[in-house]
Amino acid sequence: MSDSNSNSTKPAIILYTAPTPNGFKVGVFMEELRSAYGFNYEFYPMNMPKQEHKEPWFLAINPNGRIPAIVDRSRNNFVVFETAAILIYLQRYYDPENKFGWDAEESPEEYSEMMQWIFFSHGGVGPMQGQLNHFLNAATEVVPYAITRYTNEVKRLYNVLDIRLSQDRDYLAGNGRGKYSIADMNVLPWLRIREYSKITSLDEWPNVKRWCETTLSRPTWEVAGNVGRTEGTGSLYRVQG
Repeated sequence: MSDSNSNSTKPAIILYTAPTPNGFKVGVFMEELRSAYGFNYEFYPMNMPKQEHKEPWFLAINPNGRIPAIVDRSRNNFVVFETAAILIYLQRYYDPENKFGWDAEESPEEYSEMMQWIFFSHGGVGPMQGQLNHFLNAATEVVPYAITRYTNEVKRLYNVLDIRLSQDRDYLAGNGRGKYSIADMNVLPWLRIREYSKITSLDEWPNVKRWCETTLSRPTWEVAGNVGRTEGTGSLYRVQG
């Protein structure tokens, strides 16, 4: 664990994570909150190669046995799992000035846009690119049909993002050119590790390329790439920028 002090001074949030695209999402938001508000958190680096995320103690936190998950000590040890749900929770309770999102009552349309793009990523880009990564890098046999299917679907989803960003926009949600929000954070980690998916260039999607170059250059992304990294996960999804 990091940032550990006495029980009375421990940060409210403990993050159970590892350096994967889903882990990066929550890690970068934690770092954005730290930069904006002085927010502090504790993290526990999960030993993924040793299947620590399948052990009974962690299944009591997240029965799905996946990272990341958080426990909020300030709210009676309330547990949140599923990456998108964690981002929404943190934005509601730890982003009081709505710097990275919108209040559902005060700005219902912008809030809805944010949620739409969060669900687009949660149900589309993540699962499809995750499957592509599996068949490219982990499957015990080469399955050309699966590789072609998931490559084409990932590229189609990148094109959806490019269409959105081509509409005189810098970010996915918000009025005008939009505002950097958890909607962006929820999908950018997949673009960040695209080379694992054999997508070596974003030239096919110029607006996505611009979005990535601008946003992923924020210093919070470099820090988040090492949150939860251990000796056992030293090279896992390690990328520059």
